[in-house]
Amino acid sequence: MHIVFAASECIPYVKTGGLADVIGALPKEIAALGHRVTVYLPYYRQVREKAPEKKPVIRSITIPFEYYNRFVTILDGGLHEGVQICFVDCPELFDRESLYATPTGDYLDNWERFGLFGRAVLEATKQLGVPDIFHVHDWQAAMIPVYLRTTYYFDPALRNAGCVLTIHNAGYQGWFPPQTIERLLLPWDIFTMDKVEQYDTFNYLKGGIVYSDAITTVSRRYAEEITTPEFGNGLDSVLRSRGADLHGILNGVDYTLWNPETDHNIAAHYTPKKLAGKLECRRDLLHAFGASQVADETPVLGIVSRFATQKGFDLIAQIANRLLNEDVFLVALGTGEPYYEGLFRSLHEQYSGRISVRIGYDDALAHKVEAGSDIFLMPSRYEPCGLNQIYSLKYGTVPVVHATGGLDDTVEEWNGEEKTGTGFKFHDQNADSFLAAIHRAADLFRDDKNAWTTLMRNGMGKDFSWKEPARQYAALYEEVARRRS
Repeated sequence: MHIVFAASECIPYVKTGGLADVIGALPKEIAALGHRVTVYLPYYRQVREKAPEKKPVIRSITIPFEYYNRFVTILDGGLHEGVQICFVDCPELFDRESLYATPTGDYLDNWERFGLFGRAVLEATKQLGVPDIFHVHDWQAAMIPVYLRTTYYFDPALRNAGCVLTIHNAGYQGWFPPQTIERLLLPWDIFTMDKVEQYDTFNYLKGGIVYSDAITTVSRRYAEEITTPEFGNGLDSVLRSRGADLHGILNGVDYTLWNPETDHNIAAHYTPKKLAGKLECRRDLLHAFGASQVADETPVLGIVSRFATQKGFDLIAQIANRLLNEDVFLVALGTGEPYYEGLFRSLHEQYSGRISVRIGYDDALAHKVEAGSDIFLMPSRYEPCGLNQIYSLKYGTVPVVHATGGLDDTVEEWNGEEKTGTGFKFHDQNADSFLAAIHRAADLFRDDKNAWTTLMRNGMGKDFSWKEPARQYAALYEEVARRRS
């Protein structure tokens, strides 16, 4: 089969979150199964800096809007591990300082930017190869199934193509004014509650859900959660109506990048059988954060995250004073909401012997935190999949997580009697439950080194590679293709 991926991010070109990791890894695994794979990405300024001077494979595609046309070039990004990369180049829409927004808010023409992206992908495939399946990701690519089943419904080249939508985070949906329908030259009869309308807005993600043949999300638990009012962000009813076509497929991770046996970013390599290198990684991490005097029996707690309430930083704020008066050392790497950046700066000043913080993101330092920490904290309010807890398991860094979404699917509670489990979970989203879970982890670290070593090895032995998720996606593609044939 030929599979076309359409997404707004992909490593190594551009990344703001886990979507980029998925698009950088899953297409390669699908190609390894013998399928033809093409990935379409917007040619942002950030992408151009990573992949400059690409040659056009289609010099000009006309994309019509209500009162004007835009002109798009499709650039050849090359063949990488069996995956053909194509860039959608429209400088007036994509050559900008940021991907989606400025500090003052979203770009007001995001409706146009990603409407154009979807239609450009469809038009490009008519010249470069119509796929059996379009696999589109999040609201930024969700106009592809909408166009496919409306404007392009009678197009003989595209009529039999199937469409799979993956929701990476239902909190981001793409809401735009009703007149967007006219601006994109779509029929007004789709602006209804059972199609794309929501609270008198045009909801791109809802349109993708309604018009796709199948919908996936990035963990089994999150697939259940988004059909509830608490986690569905207003889309729970439409997702329940598509329940037979909704699948939870857990994200994998790329162990060629995240593996303590081969990671070039860390001070020493180690394996489950030979763990000595982890102690060297811990010393290197503490040195990097300017904290070389931490005692060996003091657990090092690590955080690599976007500083946001969604990530549970309200709980961290509530427990910070109690936690940092105990025998722990906390290293935190990230950036995000100004309140939490300010909180960490003030904690660093108040408890300089207990916490060290780096505001910003540094990939090499993120690897050091994963390898050098003893315990990793992820108290997210919701987490569709999560990757850092999976990285932590591989690096023998014990995760403490809120039992939600992919965190619940990937971390198994430690059982001291049976010596099973891979981490510690808390179920009630409150500060006391979170702190109690940290205490369970820290007490085991200090009091029973043999049990702690077993716990580390349990996590390191887990396999969350992309092989099994890729097989599940391939089976879903074949099912959708059969239904469309």
